Amino acid sequence: MEEEKLVYFPKIKDVQVAADTIKNVSAVTPLQTSIRYSNEHQANILLKREDLQQVRSYKIRGAYNKISSLTTEELKNGVVCASAGNHAQGFAFACNHLKIHGVVYMPSVTPMQKVEQTKMFGGDYITVVLEGDTFDDAYHLAMKACEKQHKTFIHPFDDKKVIEGQATIGLEILDQVEEPIDYVFVAVGGGGMAAGLSTVFNALSPDTKIIGVEPEGAPSMLTSIRNNKNTELDHIDKFIDGAAVKRVGDLTFPICKAFLHDVIAVPEGKVCQTILDLYNKDAIVVEPAGALSISALDFYAEKIKGKNVVCVVSGSNNDITRTPEIKERALLYANLKHYFIIKFPQRAGALREFVVDILGPNDDITYFQYAKKTNRENGAAVVGIQLKASKDLEPLITKMKAHNFYGDYLNDKPDLFQFLV
Repeated sequence: MEEEKLVYFPKIKDVQVAADTIKNVSAVTPLQTSIRYSNEHQANILLKREDLQQVRSYKIRGAYNKISSLTTEELKNGVVCASAGNHAQGFAFACNHLKIHGVVYMPSVTPMQKVEQTKMFGGDYITVVLEGDTFDDAYHLAMKACEKQHKTFIHPFDDKKVIEGQATIGLEILDQVEEPIDYVFVAVGGGGMAAGLSTVFNALSPDTKIIGVEPEGAPSMLTSIRNNKNTELDHIDKFIDGAAVKRVGDLTFPICKAFLHDVIAVPEGKVCQTILDLYNKDAIVVEPAGALSISALDFYAEKIKGKNVVCVVSGSNNDITRTPEIKERALLYANLKHYFIIKFPQRAGALREFVVDILGPNDDITYFQYAKKTNRENGAAVVGIQLKASKDLEPLITKMKAHNFYGDYLNDKPDLFQFLV
């Protein structure tokens, strides 16, 4: 069984069958020119808007293609998935459309917005089970249910029919362009979309370079390719939840290793800035994983000049309650937000002296937590300061030290810093 997985490569004829299978449920999403990014990078930047699917992500393609391929007996027994995001919604929509009962296992901590969206798309054909504290908990419960009740598990990425469904994005892109494409940037989580899309381009447009883009905090595909074997990471940053996996697929890994021209890891803070820019400047709402491909453009700035470039915008299921954290991470990445322990003399006027004599005219206190200790000459406060320009940091620290206010700098101390962000 394992041997068979390792030699699987999708065939174009199977991708074409998948395209015919999903044509009534998956939109042919627009391939739009981004004037702003084109001007910024002196290139022709096109956005493949998978965020405009009815379920607001490309996941409907693979889920529907897989469920449609099941036998009558398998369909009768029902289907199961484990997901707290886009796969659950694509799965639910497919079940509703095909009139098949499905069960979605989600961690109990899943935001209610995602739970309600899944129920909305699934209607009477979906049961949502909230169990466990993590995705792994939900996944193991889903697998146990499949074994006990003889249901079919619909994997989010490591499945042939799922990969072939996601690969239809590549067929659409090639059908939508008139000139050859030089680069395609695609987000990589478990690798389903990257594997499918890169297969299509390898067969039909081999000169196009496919660049996989991962979160810096979860570089599972990049690590696996470097190690020449599928490698599970010990720890990941789950912020870019749509693309943060500890281990990529056993099916997707060899495909991506063979057909991706490069895999790069983009800092989460950079992705956050892209999310804010797309919203504020282009009126486009994307989730963190959906912004990955565009975030990679700066890292390829010289190579893409004068080229035709496609970025796959993979999804827009963003929870508005995450906006403060997105802003915070963007400011930290830009080196504009800094946290300090400040030693305040316990006398009247000390805070005023700090604000007037230490802070610059454009500096802003955004966080302040102070606990007075009556038996000490100095009281420590944790202070967050937002700067107008990153070059203002060193002069600020110099003034703090000169006036004996400086206690410590917290941005580079992750064990303490995690409690602030």
